[in-house]
Amino acid sequence: MSTVDAQLEIAETPVNSLGLELTGAKEARVGDMTVRRLLPLRLRRSVGAWCFVDHYGPMSVDGVAGMRVPPHPHIGLQTVTWLISGDVLHTDSLGSEQLIRPGQLNLMTAGRGIAHAEVSPAEHDPALHGVQLWVALPETARQVEPAFAHHSELPTVDIAGFAATVFMGSLGGARSPARVYSEIVGAELIAGQDGRGTLPLQPEHEHVIFVALGSAKVAGTALGPGSLLYLGTGRERAEIAAPEGSRLILLGGVPLGEQLLMWWNFVARTPEEIAAAAADWRDGRFGTVADYDGEPMPAPPLARLRR
Repeated sequence: MSTVDAQLEIAETPVNSLGLELTGAKEARVGDMTVRRLLPLRLRRSVGAWCFVDHYGPMSVDGVAGMRVPPHPHIGLQTVTWLISGDVLHTDSLGSEQLIRPGQLNLMTAGRGIAHAEVSPAEHDPALHGVQLWVALPETARQVEPAFAHHSELPTVDIAGFAATVFMGSLGGARSPARVYSEIVGAELIAGQDGRGTLPLQPEHEHVIFVALGSAKVAGTALGPGSLLYLGTGRERAEIAAPEGSRLILLGGVPLGEQLLMWWNFVARTPEEIAAAAADWRDGRFGTVADYDGEPMPAPPLARLRR
């Protein structure tokens, strides 16, 4: 997916004495959809290497086009597509074409540069609900060759009455087959009938958790869709409870320790890199995304770029 400008102003609550921070989403437009943008924050650019979180739906796309995100470029990141309901077709400048369904992972590594589009297929499911995530590539991997991978089978482990599907990194002894470039975790937690217990955490990681469907209480804090709970580092566990069927997303990792410059769809370190990538997109050097019926997404004016 695409962000118009990742230099966001989002209302934030200061970290309390328990090391918790609750923040609210900002509404943003992506193609024809309105999404809840939970990360980046004005004062927190990343959590581990996770630097972008969009939550969309649930929405009816019965009889309408559904998702339609035109071709657009990325550098310096991995895109992580996770669906709760519906189906989405990914195409990119490498020639990849892959339909994704709930419980599967589409992972695109932009590296030095890639372009892609995401659309609902012509014959698509009537509902759409999911999250779009970005992982910032560390300095040592920012210029890797672009790549795309689809993982139709992912490990699931029972944790505290929740079925946890690990789509990135590891949790509770389960490890995703997806390639990562820093120590991170990404998992969906689905509450069973007795969704209550202790969620194990890596104390050297910082974590965030949010509700994609239903409601929950995490570390004594009530959560619903549209809010993000930051758990900080030094925490080995968190008490968690949710009604049956609720779905939560846990993200975390070792703090990146690098200053990120995010603008539009690019994750970089300097304004010069951003300007060069924008010029490359304008001049057609990212390659072509085949079989998209429409114009590619234009870059916004560079005048909006700031550190």
